[in-house]
Amino acid sequence: MGSESTQELGSLAGRIAVVTGASGGIGRAIAVALSREGVHVCALGRNSIGLAKTVAAAQEYSQATEFQGDLTLEEDLQALLVHLESAGRLDILIHCAGVIHQDVMERARIENLDLQYSTNVRAPYLLTQRLLPLLIAERGQIVFINSTVGLAAKRPDIGQYAATKHALKAIAESLREEVNPKGIRVLSVYLGRTATPMQERLFRQEGHEYHPDALLQPEDIASVVVHTLLLPPTAEVTEITIRPMRKTFT
Repeated sequence: MGSESTQELGSLAGRIAVVTGASGGIGRAIAVALSREGVHVCALGRNSIGLAKTVAAAQEYSQATEFQGDLTLEEDLQALLVHLESAGRLDILIHCAGVIHQDVMERARIENLDLQYSTNVRAPYLLTQRLLPLLIAERGQIVFINSTVGLAAKRPDIGQYAATKHALKAIAESLREEVNPKGIRVLSVYLGRTATPMQERLFRQEGHEYHPDALLQPEDIASVVVHTLLLPPTAEVTEITIRPMRKTFT
């Protein structure tokens, strides 16, 4: 019997969520925010040190389990799959993991395109496919953290990354049509620039001063995601676009 009948509406307590890219930034903020709601978080990430910090912060509020690995390697997913199969359920899947390389097409390296495809497209597709039976059983929810460049690629150096984010948009839209009749909600969140270590690196590469207080905060994104997950099952938000209030770099 699905979680709609066993869980109190307006509460996420007792549910199980997988959050990728949980070593820091947006993934960490979402993992901790879910834990505050009483969610058992399965945190996935490549950086073991950052991942341990996320799990420690989440465990102050609820159960959290660490899964260190590379999502582009199918064998690294095995421990997570075994854990979830043992638990017998999954309610929420949130895709936060991603990589970015910026350069104009004239100079861009094809190896960087391959890496971005593997991480930003193939990995979330495969993970969703593997976890879909558990999500269907619980009438779960899936969230794809995307980028505003997945809606419009209006910068000359963003072609590779934007192509992967356009692809992620297509995956989410097609998946929604497939699983909505089974009671699953699918949300895409399109973000402007957010104060994360990755964004700091990009600012430096672009020759701009980095002022994190002028950007979206990871906690902003986490708040929006959690509030959307808390909606009653009569409503579905399909897309949200969020950008910094200050528009200097969006």
